Amino acid sequence: MKKLLKIIAGIAIALALVVAIAELTGNGYLAKGLWACYLHGNNSATIDDLKYFDSHKVEAPATSWPWPISPAYNKIELPAHLQEVLAKTQSVAFLVIQNDSILSEHYWDNYTDSSLSNSFSMAKSITTMLAQIAIQKGILKDWHQKVKTLLPELKGAHADELELWHLSTMSSGLEWEEAYKNPFAITAKAYYGNHVSELMLTLPIVDQPGKVYNYQSGNTELLGMCIMKATGKSLADLAAEWLWKPLQAEHNAQWHTDAQGTELCYCCFNTDARDFARFGKMMLHQGNWNGTQIIDSSFVKMATIGALVPYYGYSFWLDDTHGTKVFAQRGILGQYIITIPEYNLVVVRLGKHALPKKGNHPEDFHVIIEEVLKMVKHS
Repeated sequence: MKKLLKIIAGIAIALALVVAIAELTGNGYLAKGLWACYLHGNNSATIDDLKYFDSHKVEAPATSWPWPISPAYNKIELPAHLQEVLAKTQSVAFLVIQNDSILSEHYWDNYTDSSLSNSFSMAKSITTMLAQIAIQKGILKDWHQKVKTLLPELKGAHADELELWHLSTMSSGLEWEEAYKNPFAITAKAYYGNHVSELMLTLPIVDQPGKVYNYQSGNTELLGMCIMKATGKSLADLAAEWLWKPLQAEHNAQWHTDAQGTELCYCCFNTDARDFARFGKMMLHQGNWNGTQIIDSSFVKMATIGALVPYYGYSFWLDDTHGTKVFAQRGILGQYIITIPEYNLVVVRLGKHALPKKGNHPEDFHVIIEEVLKMVKHS
């Protein structure tokens, strides 16, 4: 027993030293990353990270709109190849909605239709939606508003040129390396750190905006900071007022924050598959939700056309390799809200892994589209 206690004490001292060194070297975020990942048996961020983060509630309305159930509900078996890929990627939820009714719905690993899951970068599209609504309300001028009118502390040789649309289209020229596996990269500092707004304002705009597509989570964080500065409200409160309540969501959502209460605007909107699908239905209907125009249809059209590259618009991923137009919200571990307008389809997949890229999208993204189209064409 004494030997065991000595081992435990040694581990505790070693961990304390690691934390102390991390704090002294300006890498205090590593302690949280170590705790949330490795000490809980993970090697990266997960869809269940909510329990390790502070968060703001995105309040649902008093009266929700439940999804209608199709007469063909779960009568069409998922194709074998799709089942194989969903299992391989450790999917926890898969939802197919056609003609605004649930056609197919499946859950695994003890997840249900009310289990919250981390959106990761699907939240980038949500932040862009909030920016568009702020423009519609006259709170933000337009997509060409200069960022320095809202964040005058912004640094860099090209900071004066930066406009809001550069942030949504990933063309800001920001000094940011999108590296998910490197614990010392800016991505990890922003995710696990305590001062995301302060961190963002230390990063310069080093290249001319609007010229080159470069996917960077920091762009969306800056966009969210602009919205919060203009409104004086948290992104979660705005999401509740402008999206979640108008979308008649069934459950409260949660949005990760840093220790100061600032949302991680580029990720980490947590809700369930059915409520995630509401974004797809709204976008499918050109920004309209059951008769209420939430987002201008002109913006929906603009957002789902390639901006600087054919596969990315205003924070929406695009694809046309399956013989039909597809646009999607996408997260790093294969979180998808896929909208296929020609077939009046919205598909939601939540899970723990994605397959390697095949072209501009993960292979599982393509498999989902191919196999769901087979399902609906042959039904």
